[in-house]
Amino acid sequence: MKVFETELTVRYCETDQMGIVHHSRYYPWFEVGRTEFFTSGGLSYGEMEKQGLMLPLVETHCRYIIPAKYEDVVVIKTSIKELSPVKIRFSYDVVRKSDSALLAVGETLLAFTNTEFKPVNLKKYKPDIWEYVCNMK
Repeated sequence: MKVFETELTVRYCETDQMGIVHHSRYYPWFEVGRTEFFTSGGLSYGEMEKQGLMLPLVETHCRYIIPAKYEDVVVIKTSIKELSPVKIRFSYDVVRKSDSALLAVGETLLAFTNTEFKPVNLKKYKPDIWEYVCNMK
C-alpha cells in the first residue's frame, strides 16, 4: 500500500480560543492530502474533471486523539483503503512531526461520477484513469 505524506504547519486561523486546532480544519487537511496523493502520480483532480470524471465526497469520518496546536508541523499520511470501480475510500493519519504522536485518524469515501453526478463504473467509463488509480494503491 502506498502512503503519501503531506506536511502542513498549523496556522493561527486554524485554532480556537484554546490554541487547539478546530475540529473542522482536519477535513481540509484530508483534502490536501488526497489532492497531493493523486498529483504525486502525475494526474490532478483538475485533469480528471476535464476528462469528465467527478469524485464527490459521500462520507467522512474523523477520530481525534491528541489536539494539534498552533505552529505544530503535522504530517497527513494518505493512502487508499478501499477501491472498487464505483468508489474509493481514503484513510488518513495525522501525525505531529516533532514527536510522531498520532493526533487523528480519518477516512473519506468518494464516488466516481460523470459531470452530471451520475455514478459510473470507472473501469468501463475511463479505463486509463482506472489503471492510474489502481497503480496508486
